[in-house]
Amino acid sequence: MTDGNKINLAGLTLSGLTCLFEDLGEKPFRASQVMKWIHQRGVTDINLMSDISKVLRERLHEIGEIRLPDVRDEFFSTDGSRKWIVEVASGSRVEMVYIPEEGRGTLCISSQAGCSLDCTFCATGKQGFDSNLSVAEIIGQLWWANKKLGNYEQPGNHPVSNVVMMGMGEPLLNFDNVIDSVNIMMEDIAYGLSKRKVTISTSGVVPAINKMIGLTEASLAISLHAPNDGLRNQIMPINRKYPIAELLQSVKSYMASLSDNRVPLIEYTLIKGVNDHRQHARDLSELLASLPSKINLIPFNTFELSDYERPSNASVSNFREILRKAGHTVTVRTTRADDIGAACGQLVGDVSDQTSRSIRHQRRMSKVNEKVKLTGKLATAAESM
Repeated sequence: MTDGNKINLAGLTLSGLTCLFEDLGEKPFRASQVMKWIHQRGVTDINLMSDISKVLRERLHEIGEIRLPDVRDEFFSTDGSRKWIVEVASGSRVEMVYIPEEGRGTLCISSQAGCSLDCTFCATGKQGFDSNLSVAEIIGQLWWANKKLGNYEQPGNHPVSNVVMMGMGEPLLNFDNVIDSVNIMMEDIAYGLSKRKVTISTSGVVPAINKMIGLTEASLAISLHAPNDGLRNQIMPINRKYPIAELLQSVKSYMASLSDNRVPLIEYTLIKGVNDHRQHARDLSELLASLPSKINLIPFNTFELSDYERPSNASVSNFREILRKAGHTVTVRTTRADDIGAACGQLVGDVSDQTSRSIRHQRRMSKVNEKVKLTGKLATAAESM
């Protein structure tokens, strides 16, 4: 429900719309009509739905509306990427990023305003958490991207071919809304995206990964970023609750439930002197030996309030080669849109409830840096043995 207890039609799945029309005594096919109008044609005015009777349109006006988040600003990168600032109902602002590449266009969208997980290498975490985004606010980002990119004005033109839940927030801490959103994205009469091209990226909320089984067939990405619990505990506090072994077992279970032979994407941000040593690469290779996967190495992107540094190109290359020679499929993510603050880990938006998170973040970073210095020394010593 939205203000005035009206139903936001933009946030309903096909089954939700079907139930609504059944309650109204209408035929189920009305749900398909409305879904096409909103998501395929980009229409937000119920009066423009010409294949629906005037009486039914008036009834829909009484009980429902089509409300999407507002786009407040837009930034253009020299590499062709675009970033939009989106204001949500809580008053906070989140960010979404479009990255064009040869043969595809990827939209990185947010699922929460802020984030509660406080991973040390991510700008979003230093803001604290404000709110979960509704289904309409999540799917509205894809709706707006299509609008801004001209998809609705040019039928058959589909600039957004891939969607990744790698924007602000931890998607699986907003479970129900995220699952409904990705299922709308993959719905043939909505956006028709392939299940291989809609990806949920998680820091490792194990119960939620297990809960995904049977509810969606979206692809899965794991923000791992460390090859052992000791280091991961320091840079990703969630690991203290859900350690690596438990996380990887849940990933195996989810991948086994899918109807095809997809593998998960393992995301690993390389931070100079923290997790980029050759021994870390060897440990990561051994850790993932029993999990078929694709490893995506992400050189750290700097942001305010972080003392971390980007590793050298040689360090990234050495890390990649150790994994590749061990038989792993490895790619290095090319930094895109960093000139507009839209590279991986840089999204900050404007979260209303920031209170003292930045101060706590600075204090915690000082402690973490002392610990990772010791970890780095130990890894260096191991390499020289």
